[in-house]
Amino acid sequence: MPGYDKTPSPASLAGGKDIKPVAPEEAFLRIEGVSCRFGAVEAVREVTLSVPEGTIFGLVGSDGAGKSTLLRMAATMLRPAAGRIAIGGLDVVTHKAEVKALIGYMPQRFGLYQDLTVEENIDFFMDIFGITGTERKARKALYLGFSNLLPFTDRLAGNLSGGMKQKLGLACVLVHEPKLLILDEPTNGVDPVSRQEFWEILGKMRAQGMTIIVSTAYLDEGERCDRLGLMHRAALLETASPAEIRARFENLEEAIIHRIQEADGGLEHDTFKLR
Repeated sequence: MPGYDKTPSPASLAGGKDIKPVAPEEAFLRIEGVSCRFGAVEAVREVTLSVPEGTIFGLVGSDGAGKSTLLRMAATMLRPAAGRIAIGGLDVVTHKAEVKALIGYMPQRFGLYQDLTVEENIDFFMDIFGITGTERKARKALYLGFSNLLPFTDRLAGNLSGGMKQKLGLACVLVHEPKLLILDEPTNGVDPVSRQEFWEILGKMRAQGMTIIVSTAYLDEGERCDRLGLMHRAALLETASPAEIRARFENLEEAIIHRIQEADGGLEHDTFKLR
């Protein structure tokens, strides 16, 4: 992808300080014993996981399990109460500015400007990242093309469908060509065709070497991930490939419900929602 290899190396960003860059064969995102609390509420409890470069890692599980909180910590939006998160070998707390150059974060409600057109929105984000000249033109064509939004550049973002808004949000996140893409339920409430198109875009980004961590409530999307992390009640219950998780069951949904009920001591769990 144009400009994809221009990001400074972790070694140059670290400046020879306390954090050593990971070797290429190691995880690009490493979360080690991370916890987070909001007053008396334990949102994330001692979560450890790793995401190798060029893969898609999916977070699934019960509502309120801590998935969004975990992603916000990885995106430098929240500071872990305990544990450590490293991206490209850089600690997200002590090297926050450098980490921000490596990531693209799309929360559940992405901040598009409804009274700006599709083109004006993507121009705004390119202004933020200082993308100019021929590179600006190339990236606009690339990411609006990926998102099938080139025919709609003059349409106000507020007049887009839900799926088109999400694809525009993704295009805006991608313009600075991050190494790690962090997505929090990006297709929630989006129609099936738009979800399919959205995941086709993610597949193209992975094929070009991008690392992606995404939370999703749709288990057909979970099947598209290289590995899944199952969260429930602030804890990470399991990490494995979709095939490994559903190995003894007819489908992924049955496997996940069984694992959650098992964690709850075999009791019926009526707050776990699958779509």
